[in-house]
Amino acid sequence: MSSTNKEYTLELGNENFVVRTGLLGNQANATVITQMGETVCMSNVTVSKPRENVDFLPLQVVYQEKFYAGGKIAGSRFRKREGRPADEYILLGRVIDRGLRPMFPKYLRNDIQVFCTVLSFDFEHEHDFLCANAANLAVALSDCPADGPVASVRVGLIGGELVLNPSREALTRSDLDMFLTATLERVVMIEAGANQVPEADVLRAIEFGKKWAQKIARFFADIQKEIGKTKFVAAPPYEHAEGYEFVKQWVLPTVRDAIKKPMPKLERRKIFTDLMSQAGEKLKEKFGSGSTDEEKEAMKKLQMNGSPFADTIIKAEMRRLILEEGTRMSSRKVDEIRELSAMVDILPKRVHGSALFQRGETQGLTTATLGAPGDRQIVEGMEGEFKMRYMHHYNFPPFSVGETSNRLMVGNREVGHGNLAQRALIPVLPKEEDFPYTIRIVTEILESNGSSSMAATCGSTLALMAAGVPISAPVSGIALGLVSDEAKDQYVILSDLQDEEDFGGDMDFKMTGTEKGVTAIQMDIKIKGLPDHVFQEALERARTGRGQILAAMLQTIPEPRKELSPYAPRIETMQIEPEDIRLVIGKGGETIQKITGELNVEIDIEDSGLLFITSTNGEAMEKAKEWIKGIVSKPEVGKVYSAKVIRIIPGVGAIVEFLPGKDGMVHISELQWTRTENVEDVVNMGQELQVKVIEYDAMEGKTRLSLRQMTDPPEGFQMRPSGPPRGRPSGGRPPFRR
Repeated sequence: MSSTNKEYTLELGNENFVVRTGLLGNQANATVITQMGETVCMSNVTVSKPRENVDFLPLQVVYQEKFYAGGKIAGSRFRKREGRPADEYILLGRVIDRGLRPMFPKYLRNDIQVFCTVLSFDFEHEHDFLCANAANLAVALSDCPADGPVASVRVGLIGGELVLNPSREALTRSDLDMFLTATLERVVMIEAGANQVPEADVLRAIEFGKKWAQKIARFFADIQKEIGKTKFVAAPPYEHAEGYEFVKQWVLPTVRDAIKKPMPKLERRKIFTDLMSQAGEKLKEKFGSGSTDEEKEAMKKLQMNGSPFADTIIKAEMRRLILEEGTRMSSRKVDEIRELSAMVDILPKRVHGSALFQRGETQGLTTATLGAPGDRQIVEGMEGEFKMRYMHHYNFPPFSVGETSNRLMVGNREVGHGNLAQRALIPVLPKEEDFPYTIRIVTEILESNGSSSMAATCGSTLALMAAGVPISAPVSGIALGLVSDEAKDQYVILSDLQDEEDFGGDMDFKMTGTEKGVTAIQMDIKIKGLPDHVFQEALERARTGRGQILAAMLQTIPEPRKELSPYAPRIETMQIEPEDIRLVIGKGGETIQKITGELNVEIDIEDSGLLFITSTNGEAMEKAKEWIKGIVSKPEVGKVYSAKVIRIIPGVGAIVEFLPGKDGMVHISELQWTRTENVEDVVNMGQELQVKVIEYDAMEGKTRLSLRQMTDPPEGFQMRPSGPPRGRPSGGRPPFRR
């Protein structure tokens, strides 16, 4: 155990935020433990040597869920170890990554791994806020060069009041769930879901979150000053001013023309790619190969930097044209949205709802599939199980950008984009009691030139309306970009971001919403924060852009269809008594399996006794309802039922099924008015007959039936007085007299 254990406490609202270092994980570059209540999280940071031949920061944030943190043993019967993180934890890792990444030097090439682990979870204090701040402080305390520190908070909006780090229960009542990261000066990351919250309230939440995040950041800065490691110096990129200037003069006329001239993305990209691939040879022609070994090595480095030089020049010219001339790719204006088009029913009706949304060269095919309540996805974790009735799955195949790739499975980016589009539509979905379907949305991105997640959001609205899902309001989305010159305090916001502006710009600000307000936000930036006035302009620009896009969408389909696809299943509900659930299920599931198997329907039952019957066949659904009604109906004494003999007990009587799944006894004495010696003298197996209920024991669930009472007694027949005859034990066959 380390002798340098440290503990620090900061009061946040009515809670104590506790930070510990030096106790655990001391072979990591830095380890931090954070705690609120009984929720405890740990973050460990490690840094390796620079990686060669990469042109990006190799930062990896791993968010680890441990079932033991919630006192759970989860997994299948055969596997109890935690596996690949669930989508929720992949998304949380991405949120933490987006807050940290802008703080590192852009030329840093060291592998950086940040592990975030939930050690204890009290089901009240959220672990994501604690994990994020453990990671934020661990990076600050490590020797890895990073500006900051940064700090994260969660903001809720309950009854119009802003709430700091709301509890899990409070979040269920909140109209806003915003996760925000800020430095001592500026906001660097926002992730939010909202229930159609007005832009003014969103701006108020950003200001509120920034204030509290900065309080935590100051707390972290004091800790860093006390125990933080000295930062190592990262090697800056190779520079050759003369070589850079030579490449600039050579490529700039072509670059400027390619940016201004309207042309397809791939055509422009080929121009840029050719320039980058030729730059090294041009430098070799200009400066030669060198004569001494030292000169040769220098010229080799210079030649290798030909492509980065050209790439830097292309991005710099793109930025200059925007900042100085207000001109974008293809000579678009800064607030101009590319050409919009939308179609529904692009696929046959067997696909319950389909839509094609296109903005410029970004094209998404979205489908909506309706299923039974039993099709809901069960998500298992340390917090227990919960069910998802609405899912959005986003696919981004390499052909959508004209490329090949060996990464064919869904990656973290696809998970993140799908979740954003999913979150955007949740506030407008019909209540489950009004529309009990499970809904799966799938977006196939077929072409991409930026803002594909917003195409998925718009496509979701169109596909849901085409499928007849009664959403309360249509949702549209837009991505905003930013090009800035911080030295001049100059910031230009770009509506409808496209690829080159994303790669060379400073921000990707995605916002979705209805006419009423915002439903989701996701902000990534590459600079170290945004001034407050930029948010106000961005929110207003996004509102205007969303309205323009929504108007184009509603020209295609103005409202949800009143009818579902004929191939979509129909769902009807029944309410039964909870104690009758066991009757519908039957011993070992025998009864419910028989109903679903014979009628080809799906049946889902909730603990409350609410029962859902799903089928594409109306007749089968009605039969299933009648079958279940028969099972749960209570026999009425004196009522006549159609029955079928299912078992004969010699000398005792016959067992008959008189309601679906419900049987009773016709005692041998109740078969006929005259004495019966053999049961089979009166009834046979499989025989159908009419019987009357003469006794029903609700406690035991037993029913006595009579066949003889379906006819009048013979003339002169007299019943003996009640009670057992002399010499006959109580409970024997009832007496009779000829």
